[in-house]
Amino acid sequence: MSRVVRFTAAALRRRAGPLGRLAGWSAAEALPALLAGYLTARAVDDGFLAGRPGTGLGWLGVLAVAVVIGAVGTNRAYACLGDIVEPFRDELAERVVTGALHRSTAAGARPETAAVARLTHQVEIVRDTFAGLVMVVRGFLFTAGAALLGLFSLTPVVAGVVAVPLVAGLVLFAAALPAMVARQRDYVRADERLGEAAGTALAGHRDVVACGAQEIVADRVGRQVDRQAGAEHALARMAALRSLSLAVGGWLPLAVLLLAAPWLVRRGLTAGAVLGALVYVATGLQPALHALVQGVAGGGLRFAVTLDRILDATTPSTSPTTVGRVAADPPRTGAAAAAFPAEAVAPLPSDAVGSGPGTGPPDTGPPGTGTEPPGTGTGPPGSGTGLAWAELRGVTFRYGPRARPVLDGFDLTLADGAYLAVVGPSGAGKSTLAGLLAGLLQSQAGTVLLGGTPVDGAGPATLARHRVLIPQEAYVFTGTLLDNLRYLRPDARHSQVDAAVHRLGLLPLVRRLGGLTATVDPTVLSAGERQLVAAVRAYLSPAPLAILDEATCHLDPVAEATVEGAFGTRPGALVVVAHRISSALRARQVLILDGGPPLCGRHDELLTRSATYRELVGHWQGDPVAAGVADS
Repeated sequence: MSRVVRFTAAALRRRAGPLGRLAGWSAAEALPALLAGYLTARAVDDGFLAGRPGTGLGWLGVLAVAVVIGAVGTNRAYACLGDIVEPFRDELAERVVTGALHRSTAAGARPETAAVARLTHQVEIVRDTFAGLVMVVRGFLFTAGAALLGLFSLTPVVAGVVAVPLVAGLVLFAAALPAMVARQRDYVRADERLGEAAGTALAGHRDVVACGAQEIVADRVGRQVDRQAGAEHALARMAALRSLSLAVGGWLPLAVLLLAAPWLVRRGLTAGAVLGALVYVATGLQPALHALVQGVAGGGLRFAVTLDRILDATTPSTSPTTVGRVAADPPRTGAAAAAFPAEAVAPLPSDAVGSGPGTGPPDTGPPGTGTEPPGTGTGPPGSGTGLAWAELRGVTFRYGPRARPVLDGFDLTLADGAYLAVVGPSGAGKSTLAGLLAGLLQSQAGTVLLGGTPVDGAGPATLARHRVLIPQEAYVFTGTLLDNLRYLRPDARHSQVDAAVHRLGLLPLVRRLGGLTATVDPTVLSAGERQLVAAVRAYLSPAPLAILDEATCHLDPVAEATVEGAFGTRPGALVVVAHRISSALRARQVLILDGGPPLCGRHDELLTRSATYRELVGHWQGDPVAAGVADS
C-alpha cells in the first residue's frame, strides 16, 4: 500500500500545473456549497420572516448565480482532469512495456505473457479508477471545506457541533481502509486462481476423462470456488464498516444539529441560521462524505490493488538468478549427447540419450533391433562413419535479434535407438527444438547435423532423407489412401504398408473407406483420422529420424500409445514433443524445457530432480503422488 501511495504522490507532484488549475476550478465549483447555507439564512431572516419576500428572493437569486458559476467550474474541472490522468496512464503504460521488453529480452528469461493483459486491461482499470479517485477526493476536500467555512460563518459553535462526528466518521473509515484493501486483494487473487484452475480443467477435459481423474480435478476446482466465495463474503462484510462510517460522519451531524436546535435558538441563533446549518449538512457535508466513502471503497480499492500488482510485476529484480548465471557461462562442448549448461539442476545420468564415448555405461537400445548401443559413436548401420542420426552443437536460437534465447548454447545428440520425449509448459521451446532438428528453423549460433550433414543450406530432398516431421495439423491430400500412405516412400511394398496399417491401428479406417485403393476426401476425415494417416505415412518413410510434434494430440490415449509404441520400435531415433505426460512415461529419456536450464533424464530421476516435472506429473496423478515425490 505504501508503494502505491508513493508512486501516486510522485506522479501528482509531476503534474503540479494541471493540479493547480484543477484546484482553481474546484474552488469555483464549491462556491454554491460555501454560500448555500449563508444565503438561505439571509433569505429567511432578512426576507421571508421579516415580511420582505423580494429581499428573500434577491438572496436566492444570488445563490442561483453561485450555482451557475459552480456549473462552469465543474465543466472546467473535468477538462483539467485529462491533463492529470492521461500522462499518468502513459507513464504506467511505458513502465509496463519497458518491464516486459527487459524481461523478454533477458538471456534465459521467461516470456512476459501477461504484459498484454496488464497493458490493455489493468492499465485501463488504473486509469479509470485514478480519475474517479481524483475527482471524489478533491470534491470532498473543497465541498466539505466550503461547508465547514459556511457553518463557521453562521456561528463557530455550530461548526464545532458538526465537525466532531464528521471527523469521527472519517477516522473510522481510515482505520478500516487497510482491511478493505486486503480483502479486495484477496478477492482479486482468488478470482484469478479460480479462472486459472477452471481454464486448465476445461482445456484438458478429454485427458481428465481418459485418466479417470474427474473427482480429483473437480475437487481442485471446487476448492478454488470455495476460496473465491469466502473472499467475496469477506469483501461484502466490509460494506458494514462503510455504512457505519457514513452513519457516524454523515447522519450523526444532522441528528446532533436537530437535537441541539432548541439550545442554539436560546443562545440567540436565528431560525434562518438553523435552517442554513441544516442546508450545509444535508446538501454539502453529507453528499461529499458519501461520495468519498463510496468512491474510495469502490474504485479506490481497485486502483490500489491493480496498481500494486502492476508495480510488483514491473519492478526489476536486483538479486542474481540462476538464469543470469547460466547466460554468463559458456555452454559445454564435446560429444555428450545431451550436455547442458553447467548450472543445470543436477548432472545428467550416465545413460543420457546417446551419451558420448566414455561418459558412462551405454544403453542397450530397444530389444531386438540388432543395433549397437547408443553412445558408442555408432552411426547409421553399415555406414562405419561413427555419426549420430541428429546432433546439435552449441545451438542458440531466438525469435528476433534482441529477444531472449529460446535455446542458448544447447547440445544434443540422438544416436541409433534414442527415444526422447520433450516436455514443458507452452512457449518453452519444444516446437522450436523440433523445427531446428527438422531443418525448418535456422539457428543464430551453433551447428545442427542430420546424419553428419549440416542442415544449413541442405535442400528439401536432403532433409527428407534424414528426417520425417509429423506436425500437429496433419495433411491428407485428395487421392487414394494408398497414395497418401506411400507418399514418402513410393516403392513401399503392399506387405510393408499392410504391416504399418496394422501396427499403428489404421485398419478400422481402411475398412470404413473401402480399402487402400479407395479415394480419400480429407474433409470427411476427423482430425484424429488425419493424424493416423500421417503417422503411417511417416512410419513408412526411410528417414531414420522421426519427429512427432504433438502429432497425436487428437487421438485418444490408447491410440496415442499404439502410435508412439510403433515408432519407439522403429529403427532409427525418435523425438516426441509430448502432448500428454504419458508420452514421457513411455520414452527412454525425457528432456524438460521450462525457460530455465534444460534437464534430461529418466522419468523416475526427473521426479526427484525437477519441480516442473513433478508438477506436470501431478496434473495427471493427483497431489498425493507429487507430494510424495517432493518429500522423498
